[in-house]
Amino acid sequence: MQYLWMLNQATVNDILEQIPEPKPAYNTVSTIIKILEKKGFVSHITIGKTYHFSPLVSKKEYAKFHFANFVNDYFNNSTLMFASFLIKDNDLTANEIGDILKIIQSRREESEKE
Repeated sequence: MQYLWMLNQATVNDILEQIPEPKPAYNTVSTIIKILEKKGFVSHITIGKTYHFSPLVSKKEYAKFHFANFVNDYFNNSTLMFASFLIKDNDLTANEIGDILKIIQSRREESEKE
């Protein structure tokens, strides 16, 4: 997805050109793109005999989808359990914890305005 967002529209060969060595096989990239298309993240148009793929979702939408699955799969769909893990098990600095608290406070204030 990173390469599709960067290129906006690309063939499998265009994507392969962007990937650093060691490059995966053409079929590997093609399969991944087709899986992303089946999941609704990518679309294609055909120009001649070549498929040109484009992202259908933004990075933010894609991240939101994967984060929700991650929290569901590893933290029983509990963002509280995830936040606890993040803070307790990742040696966050006092500054990082302070930044998290600022984000929480900002979100709380936004919620109160709604």
